Amino acid sequence: MNCILLPAANFSHPYAYINTASQIEHVNKVLGAQVGDTLKIGELGANLGTAIIDSITADKIQLSAVVLNIAPPAKLDVTVILALPRPKVLRRLIMDMTALGVGHIILINSYRTQKSYWQSPMLARLDEFVLEGLQQGVDIIVPTINLKKRFKPFVEDELASLITAGAIVAHPYTELSLAAYLQQQQAACFAASIPLVSANTVNKALPTVVCIGAEGGWIDYEIELLAKQGCQAVSIGPRILRTEAAVNVIMGQWLLHC
Repeated sequence: MNCILLPAANFSHPYAYINTASQIEHVNKVLGAQVGDTLKIGELGANLGTAIIDSITADKIQLSAVVLNIAPPAKLDVTVILALPRPKVLRRLIMDMTALGVGHIILINSYRTQKSYWQSPMLARLDEFVLEGLQQGVDIIVPTINLKKRFKPFVEDELASLITAGAIVAHPYTELSLAAYLQQQQAACFAASIPLVSANTVNKALPTVVCIGAEGGWIDYEIELLAKQGCQAVSIGPRILRTEAAVNVIMGQWLLHC
């Protein structure tokens, strides 16, 4: 973790305390911090900053001189719709998307999502995985995560309202590449006389919705249903990637142009 994030209840400015076992262990064993050292901290939903260690015990680290004066990085202007993956993969994906700055995540059912995945205890630990991602990405704004167990009703009744500037669905068997899609969007922006400048050019062309399948991807029926709501199928190359690799490759476009 690259900063220690604490809930508002742990603050009484200019003091705060750490009482979570994993965070205490990180400060002691990973950082090797001692009394008098400065830590990077943040208040969930507020700001980032620093604090000085006043005392360390087995179950509590007392902090003083708390200063929270650094605004969090902006969230990426994108909603990721992800077919619920295998439970072991879910933790990594939630952590990665949170660290990358995705502001809205929707976990959805798909043909290749096994029914047992929806009963996994990992779903009850999403807040834990989000916290890990926030501490990795040095952020304090929690993304919204929604669970949608019925694919067709969600796509037909809710998806269109989420699309404000284009939508894509990752599909390795389509001819249109993500790079070509972005070029098309840029050209459309110019044709519509939308002002674009330098680094913001691609940013203006980035879609606001990205649909990514679980292992095995989407079936043709799902691709067709998504397409009816305005999702353009794109590929990121001839290689078949794991879901977590695909998420990171695609979201990298936002990081490069945010």
